[in-house]
Amino acid sequence: MNNISLALRFLRRDWRAGELTVLMLALIIAVASVTSVSFFTDRIHQALQSQANDLLGGDLVLQSGELVTAERLQQLAASGLQSATTAEFPTMALSGERSQLVALKAVSKNYPLRGQHRIAPNLFVNDAATEGGPAPGTVWAESRLLSELGIDVGAEISVGATQLKVAAVLTSEPDQSEGTMFNIAPRLLMNSDDLAATALIQPASRVHYRLLIAGDSKAVARLRMDWQQHLAPGETLQGVEDARPEVRTALARGESFLGLAALVSVLLAGTAVAMAARRFVSRHLDNCAVMRCLGAEQKFISRLYLQQMLFLGVVASAIGIVIGFVAQSGLVVFLGPLAGVNLPAPGAWPVVWGLLTGMITLLGFAMPPMLQLTNVPTLRVLRRDLGPPRINAVLAYGFGLGAFLLLVIVQAQNLKLALAVVLGLVLLAGLLALLAAGLLFVLRTFKRGGSAWRLGLSNLSRRANHSIVQMIGFGIGLMALLLLVVVRSDLLEEWQGRLPEDTPNRFLINIQPDQLKPLQDFFKSEAVDVPLLYPMVRARLVEINGRPVSMDDFPVERAKRLVNREFNLSWAEQLQDDNQIIAGHWWQASDFGKALFSVEEGLAKELGLKLGDTLTYSAGGQRFSAEITSLRSVKWDSFRANFFVLAPPGMLDAYPVNYITGFYLPLARHDVLNRLVRQFPNITVLDVGVILDQVRSIINRVTLAVEYVFLFTLSAGLMVLYAAIHATLDERIHEAAILRTLGARRGQILGSIVLEYAGLGLLSGLVASVAAGVVGMILAERVFELSYVPGPSLWLGGMLVGAIGVGLAGTLGTKHVLNQPPLQTLRNV
Repeated sequence: MNNISLALRFLRRDWRAGELTVLMLALIIAVASVTSVSFFTDRIHQALQSQANDLLGGDLVLQSGELVTAERLQQLAASGLQSATTAEFPTMALSGERSQLVALKAVSKNYPLRGQHRIAPNLFVNDAATEGGPAPGTVWAESRLLSELGIDVGAEISVGATQLKVAAVLTSEPDQSEGTMFNIAPRLLMNSDDLAATALIQPASRVHYRLLIAGDSKAVARLRMDWQQHLAPGETLQGVEDARPEVRTALARGESFLGLAALVSVLLAGTAVAMAARRFVSRHLDNCAVMRCLGAEQKFISRLYLQQMLFLGVVASAIGIVIGFVAQSGLVVFLGPLAGVNLPAPGAWPVVWGLLTGMITLLGFAMPPMLQLTNVPTLRVLRRDLGPPRINAVLAYGFGLGAFLLLVIVQAQNLKLALAVVLGLVLLAGLLALLAAGLLFVLRTFKRGGSAWRLGLSNLSRRANHSIVQMIGFGIGLMALLLLVVVRSDLLEEWQGRLPEDTPNRFLINIQPDQLKPLQDFFKSEAVDVPLLYPMVRARLVEINGRPVSMDDFPVERAKRLVNREFNLSWAEQLQDDNQIIAGHWWQASDFGKALFSVEEGLAKELGLKLGDTLTYSAGGQRFSAEITSLRSVKWDSFRANFFVLAPPGMLDAYPVNYITGFYLPLARHDVLNRLVRQFPNITVLDVGVILDQVRSIINRVTLAVEYVFLFTLSAGLMVLYAAIHATLDERIHEAAILRTLGARRGQILGSIVLEYAGLGLLSGLVASVAAGVVGMILAERVFELSYVPGPSLWLGGMLVGAIGVGLAGTLGTKHVLNQPPLQTLRNV
């Protein structure tokens, strides 16, 4: 108990002396950054778990592109299970002279089996839960659809070939298979008894069918096991544990990125902790030597300082947890709407994780320097020139790296990813260190000029180790922020600049063969350039080189999705100008009607395809095979109709076909679309401008969230700088005293400090901008498929921000050394 009291007394004394300020602030930042993300992700997981049944609409769902077979319906009836059906597809809704793309869902009378709809009797009034769906002859519409059409509840709208009455405002629905982030068009809910009257479902139409099942859990489990073994191509079974997979996947990726971004803050904060601990140790060596002389054992000293650090860690972690809880509300504002569910209060795990983060960071980064205090010789009381005791460098640095690796493994929940992150950060730090060391070496040749200039450059060179550490810490934080600037401005501007003003902003799908001539005549009558019409045959890949295709054959998730979906095959006589043959040859007129394929290079890479391979597809119950004779590169961002697989004219004539086209239409001519939909009610108009706006909104939300988390990274980087400044503070006070004793003026010393830190910031900004430019080029090529070369504005901006920011912080942090009386300083030596 006396030992604990002494540790608390020492802690209060060191806190009042300002010895532990940097260490504690760094710990608070580390814990706050991690817990802010952890609190948010915990709320997301709880929401998806607690609402799983409601989100699914049943206990089990069979999804398919075809109607449910009578055999399966009979099996359901024999099992005593309940069932309901839905059919979803995009189409156009009209009211008067206005039209709007809608996400139409036709539901059976007993839908939903789990959960409830929420509807309102009118716009802008309170909603209420209700059983079942809309009655025949009526629809429920989302408020934004009513706003777009300029109507209210009670009005009639045209859907295909029938008229339906809007009976309520739809505010919420179960089994909402797509979250808010994917709702491109407003929902329109109708009774499935009215679906046939719309005449919207035509051969080769894109309809997404769902069979919802509910009942006894054991019966559902048996049915799932039976059906899982006999799924047809394109069919999937989704249970309660799989509810909202696309939301889970999207948010999981965002959570991983935000979590790893938070861990960068932890690494920087750990660096600040280590640097602050080194200064703490150097200022307590004499105290330990005195205690050794008074009979204190090494175990007593070790236990004393360990308890002191543990107390500090608990207090700092608690403060960081509170700050993280407050900060997570910002992430809820940015990313919460993307989940499409109400978020409950967070649980206890983020608190535990925050406490563990604080203690692991403290013990991993602060204790290695603290080991020096357990080995202080008593002779130091008489000989201060002995310096700090030596410790095992491998043990010290390995302990810190191991602590950070443990944090990454727990956060990423993936050993391979954790090792990649740690090795990547170590490699980045090493490259930054080499670059910084090279720049410092070059600076040694520029020591001409005034005394302040020479003194500032001399300080940079003489304190090379400290300067390199400072540049690494601040350089990583600044690089992260500069990288955000690169992605948000340079890369997006590059992408937007590649789209001409007449880029297609409207697409028409589900065009039937007998509508080609009337549609072309319509465009001519409206004085709109007649666009090219591209044929599409929906088919499923069933064999590659005679071997049946299975998702288990492909380790990459995207490849699994590709082979489990229907492809849009097309044919073309000539190659489009946004396509380029990179292997093989394009067909000649003599190849028309032959079984040949041209495959997009990305698809070929994902599925492991090459020239000469044979692909077998199934369309309309018929199979056909063809050989790959060419591979193409495709500029997908041209916003023209493009296809993964092309065939020569004449090969696919025997299979169900519909057409697609894209064209540019000024916003002022929206009335053209209204007349088009009235004349061709089955044709679906896709407004690409609306889709792009929705995607940009999502990107902006995610970007803001990343920037929000990187505020902690910037704070941690500043703490590294602050810790580095204080690490040399005692040495600077001593140097200033000697220089002033030798006749140096205050202005000369202050000028050298300004030049030293401005030079440090200049180099840090240069290092950060170079690293951000390199990473930006990699992202541009690998992710955005753009050609990006960083310009001088990035380097100049990075150096300017670094010079001003670091120069100002360093000057303000060390300016008070000039106020220390030289005589007092020299007497204390």
